[in-house]
Amino acid sequence: MKTEWAIALHGGAGTILRETMSAEREATYREALAAALSRGSDILERGGSSADAVEAVVNALEDDSLFNAGHGAVLTADGAFELDAAIMRGGDLAAGAVAGVVDIRNPVSLARQVMERSQHVLLAGDGASRFARELGIEPVSNDYFETEYRRKQLIQAQAKNEVSLDHNDRKFGTVGAVARDRAGDLAAATSTGGMTNKRPGRIGDSPLIGAGTYASNRSCAVSATGHGEMFIRLTVARDIAALMEYAGLSLEAAVDRKVMRELPEIDGRGGVIAVSREGRPVFGFNTPGMYRAAQWEGADVEVGIYAD
Repeated sequence: MKTEWAIALHGGAGTILRETMSAEREATYREALAAALSRGSDILERGGSSADAVEAVVNALEDDSLFNAGHGAVLTADGAFELDAAIMRGGDLAAGAVAGVVDIRNPVSLARQVMERSQHVLLAGDGASRFARELGIEPVSNDYFETEYRRKQLIQAQAKNEVSLDHNDRKFGTVGAVARDRAGDLAAATSTGGMTNKRPGRIGDSPLIGAGTYASNRSCAVSATGHGEMFIRLTVARDIAALMEYAGLSLEAAVDRKVMRELPEIDGRGGVIAVSREGRPVFGFNTPGMYRAAQWEGADVEVGIYAD
């Protein structure tokens, strides 16, 4: 089915069970997902670009403490915050990313500045912060990102001597968005706080172009969420595009192959959102749930949480 503009978002995938979710909590999440999606839908409906739309959606999720990105991010083993993000345009394959940033309120917006105002694709740590200051972006203190809930998560993880790889009804993951605008251009963006109790300096798939984030007008735009190390090893986002470009698979078939067949072979858990040059957005996840929402021109907003 051919459509005009289309957009989708995710707010993390994992062990999200209906029986552990109260009606009030579920309503809160559904409202948050729909509100974030509307930021992008409004831009696309007005004829705006897919890049503007995905940045706006991810900004909204970064500012919402329900999700593991920006304010509400999880903590490292040192009790601090290190954030990663990326954005990519499908028309010219331009991309920008930041990793391990500690003082940027909206990392995906800084990633876009890397894409548009530097000669590089990925800036990390202090170098990314220095670049932000050169652009006049005001830093925030590292404790801006903190919530009591995430601090408790860290204490619990350290008591068990574990790094939280899964996302359940108490641990939310990476956020992201994909979009197609009326000009037919695709874009993808992803942002994350990483893993609870992760080793300082750990970087997952989100800011790595081709692993957790990818967009090409020749095929599709993809944003991933889940166990980042496995998505890196399988270059999930780029492979979905390549399966379409070189093997002639549909977007649905390409997503199914990577997420439902290949990731489980290496115990990879998580999911993706994707959109192609035509048609509705596609979701794929091998976990009991994924926070997600989508809309396309002329249709109502669709919000989902559970696998069914």
